[in-house]
Amino acid sequence: MQQRSGQSGAAPVLARGKRRSSAEFGSDVIVELLQDLGIPYIALNPGASYRGLHDSLVNFGIAPSPQIVLCCHENIAVALAGGYARVTGKPMAVGLHNVVGLQNGSMGIYCAYCDRAPMLLLGGTGPMDSTKRRPHIDWIHTALVQGNQVRDYVKWDDQPATVDAVPESMLRAHRIATTDPYGPVYLCFDTELQEQPVANPPQIPDVTRFGPALTSAGNAKALRRAAELLVGARWPVLIPDTMGRHHEAVPPLQELAELLGCGVVDRGEFFNFPSTHPLDLTLAQEEAIRDADVLLALDVTDLGGATSSARERGDDTSTLDAPATVIHITLGDLLYTSWTGDYERLHPVDLPIAANTAEALPELVALCRAELVRQPDARARIDERRGRVRQMHDEARAHSLTPLAGDSDLKPISAYRLYRELWEVIKDRPWCLATATGRVPLRAMWDITEPDQRAELGRGAGIGYEAAAALGMGLAYKDTDRLCISIAGDGGFLMVPQLLWTAANSQIPVLYIMFNNRSYYNDERHQELVARARGRSIENKGIGIRLEEPETDFAGLARSFGVRGIGPVTEPDSLRAALEEAIHVVRDQRRPALVDVITQAY
Repeated sequence: MQQRSGQSGAAPVLARGKRRSSAEFGSDVIVELLQDLGIPYIALNPGASYRGLHDSLVNFGIAPSPQIVLCCHENIAVALAGGYARVTGKPMAVGLHNVVGLQNGSMGIYCAYCDRAPMLLLGGTGPMDSTKRRPHIDWIHTALVQGNQVRDYVKWDDQPATVDAVPESMLRAHRIATTDPYGPVYLCFDTELQEQPVANPPQIPDVTRFGPALTSAGNAKALRRAAELLVGARWPVLIPDTMGRHHEAVPPLQELAELLGCGVVDRGEFFNFPSTHPLDLTLAQEEAIRDADVLLALDVTDLGGATSSARERGDDTSTLDAPATVIHITLGDLLYTSWTGDYERLHPVDLPIAANTAEALPELVALCRAELVRQPDARARIDERRGRVRQMHDEARAHSLTPLAGDSDLKPISAYRLYRELWEVIKDRPWCLATATGRVPLRAMWDITEPDQRAELGRGAGIGYEAAAALGMGLAYKDTDRLCISIAGDGGFLMVPQLLWTAANSQIPVLYIMFNNRSYYNDERHQELVARARGRSIENKGIGIRLEEPETDFAGLARSFGVRGIGPVTEPDSLRAALEEAIHVVRDQRRPALVDVITQAY
């Protein structure tokens, strides 16, 4: 990260919390607002369309906020901000160079939108006055209107026309980005606006008066009805999904499950419920939901998928097998667009409640306690149910590992062996699994017990986003002792290998473990599926998909960027030593490291 030098003069204080800007140029006002809003970092790839803003970042204001995180591609810059938001719940800024930089970053912006990640995307354009454009480059890199390019997958966009309009535009953008449901916003600044001298500096308002709206616990009558249904249920099941975005929602969820003695199926996009808890039925999802008569969904993005094992396209059975009453507490319906099916399949909900789950759950717990007094016969049913849930939990954890017992000594290294060895090395340390790949029953293999341990990324499924977003998570944990781990697929990583330069340059302590099966293996599975369906040979399924001839030396690639590279690790018995060496670099030397592990295809 690169810090600015220099210091601005004191600005006169005006009435009602306002002050006169100390800006000398238009872009100075932008930086003043970033500082007042407490934006700690701006990730960027340099671009002439915001050279004015760049100058203000390095030559105006009081260091160190915001610090520059230099990236080698705009998609990495956006994803990095997404990972930072996933950990902190707070926005970073991102610099995007006019039309082409915005295009480079657009995949990351879409993924950030799907992840509901707040961020301030700042772009440059113009000059909008065509008489002031340089030949060629200013013409092909100026759009009318540039925000149209990403308008379908940002919460809001704006292009203030004057310096005086900048404060209101930025304050509105920040408010919208940080109002639940969160999301990215895009602001575009004309180069003339950025670079013009400021003869009459604008007033800068008190930013604390422009914060996001407070959310509520939801409709009181609806919550009382939810309590009646849950306490009166024979087999209720709780299904949290993105609820864990707000860590304060986790304790009341556990309290509710224990009060009702019911199972919890954690959808896993965020940490919602401990894998070790005896009421965790995530590994027994189908059986748990099949028997449910009441379902409480909590910020579930795909309710149809959550209530069925059906996954293949065209299967129309992705609804409840039993006629359960569905309660859904979420604010998710407030942020949908028609550009993609981000909203997933429409599923029946008997009691929809628009509320912040972190606010609603404590209220629901209190109402359920009161309802237990009114339904005293429920206690015997709850005690009996609690015993059955515990038995299902224990059996599911044991059965999940049985089919993998023979994989430990396989060569190439199995996903089971990789995750088992990694767990033995990290289990006594603070850790966070930023990204994961490879099919293993992680909740059976690892004790996942706190929110900071699990924050997997990539609901938008953009290849390369996850590994770059893990860099942002590492940045968020940079000054802590928590080990940030990204188990990255080789195909996705090859989209963004230059993220390693940023990791080294900014000294971000991240452990990358390459799940190197030398293939875009997900597509191999699809090709096999199609070939079988058509009665054709599956022998050619890897053509155009396998990453062989040449085989990438990821450890050597890491070293070329100044990152400690270890491997390739091909022997199962060599794996633990390689992991321990890399963790020493990340934890003790506070530097990034990469371990290249040659794995089985799956």
